[in-house]
Amino acid sequence: MTISQLPRKDLFDLPEGVIYLDGNSLGPLPKSVPARLNEVVTTEWGKSLIRGWNDAKWMEQPARVGNLVARLIGAPEGSVVMGDTLSIKVYQALASALEMRPERKVVLTDSGNFPTDIYMAQGLIRSLAQGHELRIAAPEEVMDMIDDSIAAVMLTEVDYRSGRRHDMMTITEKAHKAGAVMIWDLAHSAGAVPLNVAETNCEFAVGCTYKYLNGGPGAPAFIYVRPDIVNQARPALSGWMGHDAPFAFHMDYQPANNIERMRVGTPPVLQMSALEEALKVWDGVDMADIRTASIKLSEQFIAEVEAQCPQLTLASPREPDLRGSQVSFAFENGFAVMQALIARGVIGDFRAPDIIRFGFTPLYLDSGDISAAVTVLREVLESESWKDPTYQQRAGTVT
Repeated sequence: MTISQLPRKDLFDLPEGVIYLDGNSLGPLPKSVPARLNEVVTTEWGKSLIRGWNDAKWMEQPARVGNLVARLIGAPEGSVVMGDTLSIKVYQALASALEMRPERKVVLTDSGNFPTDIYMAQGLIRSLAQGHELRIAAPEEVMDMIDDSIAAVMLTEVDYRSGRRHDMMTITEKAHKAGAVMIWDLAHSAGAVPLNVAETNCEFAVGCTYKYLNGGPGAPAFIYVRPDIVNQARPALSGWMGHDAPFAFHMDYQPANNIERMRVGTPPVLQMSALEEALKVWDGVDMADIRTASIKLSEQFIAEVEAQCPQLTLASPREPDLRGSQVSFAFENGFAVMQALIARGVIGDFRAPDIIRFGFTPLYLDSGDISAAVTVLREVLESESWKDPTYQQRAGTVT
């Protein structure tokens, strides 16, 4: 496709009067999803009952949808499977990686990684009780910290706060030269930037699908395992769906001889069906076009914010090649500013301690949306309407 064919706003159910700059946290609803879910509930479940597992091919969904995601992350067919949450997939990848390097005891990550990845690593290390160590480096120090003591390097490609982007190829090459296993978290990359995990040659990649892939809240996560090592990756969570013959009901676990071994439990059919339908908005879309358009939108946003809102400080890399598809600005009262923006129909989000964050998704955003959003942001700052006590009240948020 060409840039002129973006955005595809007509494919999304976007509320009237809302400029949605938070697709990097939760993608909007594709219009075709409700009808598809209704069909799954009323016909496939309601009429077929348990026969739906075979008649509607529910059991095949994790691999079938995995192949749809594989196209967007540059993975070969049959190397991605869906299911569970991103935290579970991080645990699976890291546990497998540590078993592949039993003589090494160090996991390297960085302080820009999303906390749940770090928490899962800490929990796994405590459970193993084999003397493993988690080293947390500054993002810019990761390359220097990779040496022959490292068992696994576990990083998120795009920083959830600033949008800073790691060089996947360079870091993976360094990890491999040092004999380490490479794990990439693509939560803020899949559907946002061009990816080629096969060319990168990493052993594992994981990610969620409710952000740029618009799978909906709680949409299942994915895991990629490089095909040549899939049979070396022993699933730490040996659920029955990862068994080589799950319906033989053997008493001993035997993992499948392919990516299916990374399945754990029963697939979430309703969530998986919503995701499968949502991924149709990507039909005919070239990720290179998405990237070109997102850079154009984000560069426009930065230029207009810096010209009209001098109170804010850019917290993302200025060079577009060094960031993902989001832009963050720092402001001491960023939380209140974001609440005031949301109240006026411009939806972004806030990350502690002082970051206001905006995602750029060319599937449903255009240049006019960007200018309109900056105008509202300027008005909120100039009027200091963010000082209203209503905007100081905090509630829980997700990434």
